[in-house]
Amino acid sequence: MSDSNLPVDFPLHEAHALVRDLMTPNPWIYWLDFLFHITLSWTAFVIALHSSFFSIWQLLACSVAVLAFYRSAIFVHELAHLKKGTFTVFRLAWNLICGIPLMIPSFTYDGVHNDHHKRDVYGTSKDGEYLPFATQRPGEMVRYVLLSFILPLLLVARFLLLTPLSYLIPPLRKLVWERASSLTINPNYKRAANAVRNDHNWRLQEFATFMFALMVVTSVALGVLSYQALVLWYVIAVLIFILNSLRTLAAHAYRNPGDRTLGLAEQYLDSVNIPGNFITGLWAPVGLRYHATHHLFMSLPYHNLGKAQQRLVRGLNDNTLYLQTVRKGLWDALARIWKEAAASTR
Repeated sequence: MSDSNLPVDFPLHEAHALVRDLMTPNPWIYWLDFLFHITLSWTAFVIALHSSFFSIWQLLACSVAVLAFYRSAIFVHELAHLKKGTFTVFRLAWNLICGIPLMIPSFTYDGVHNDHHKRDVYGTSKDGEYLPFATQRPGEMVRYVLLSFILPLLLVARFLLLTPLSYLIPPLRKLVWERASSLTINPNYKRAANAVRNDHNWRLQEFATFMFALMVVTSVALGVLSYQALVLWYVIAVLIFILNSLRTLAAHAYRNPGDRTLGLAEQYLDSVNIPGNFITGLWAPVGLRYHATHHLFMSLPYHNLGKAQQRLVRGLNDNTLYLQTVRKGLWDALARIWKEAAASTR
C-alpha cells in the first residue's frame, strides 16, 4: 500500500486495517438486490406503457422505472471490479435482462473502468472517465449533461448499424472498438486492444445486443410492438443518463488538468463522498455515494462501503484529511465544482 505521492499525515495504513475484513462480496446480496430492482424496472415499464398518456399512473410508473433501471444498470460498475472468473452466472444474467436491453453490455465498461483506477492513468488525458471540469468553463458541464439527449440514439446506432457494418468493413472494426465501445466521458479516449479484464466473450455480447435491437425494430415495423415502447425506452434512457451525468459531476473534484499523475491518496482527495440519506441512494446507487472511499479501497463490495465509511470516520485517530472529501449532498457537490470552474476561468 505504499505510495510515493502520499501526504505525510494521510492515515492510509490505519484506514486499511479498519476495513480489511470487509473485502469479500456477498453473492446473496448481489442477486437479491439486482433481481428485485430489474423485476421492478420491467414491471414499471409495462405499467407505464399501458397507462393513459401523461396520467398519474404513467408518470409514477415511469419514475419508478427510471430509478430501478438506473440502480440495475449501475451494477456494471461492480462487474468491472469483481475478481476475475467470479460471479460468471450473475454477469450472464445481468447482461441478458439488463445490459443488452439497455444497450450497455458489460464489455463496454470492463477494462475501461479499471484503467480509471490506475495511478498512471487516473486524472490524465488517458483516463476515459475524467475531464478537468473544475478548470474549464462552467458551460462545459452543461454541455456534458445535455449530451444525455443523444446518447441513447448513439448507443442504438453503435449496435444496430455499426456492428454489422464493422463485420463487412475490417478497418471500421478497429475504429469501432477504439472509439465506440466504451462507456466514458472523455471524447478523446481511445480504447486499447487489450482493454478487457473479464468479458473476453465481448464479441458474443456485441452480437446479442445487435440482435436484440434488430428484433425490437423489426417488431415495431411489423406492428407486433407499438412505437410507444421505443419512445418510452428513449425517455427512460435519457432520464437515466441525465441522472448519471449529474452523479458523475459530483463524483470527483476534477481539478487535475491532466498533465500529471496522482498518487492513491491524491486520487482519494480528488474524489467525493456524499453519505447523505435514503434519497442519496436513489441518485447514487450501489455504493456510489461513497465514491472517494471506493477509490481508496476499490475492492470493497458496494454493500460494505457504508460500514467502511462509518468505521473510518469514527475509528481513525485523525480523520481530518479523510473528511475533506465529504459533501452534504448533490447540490453542494455541484455548487462547489461550478464555483471552482467559474473562478478558474474568470
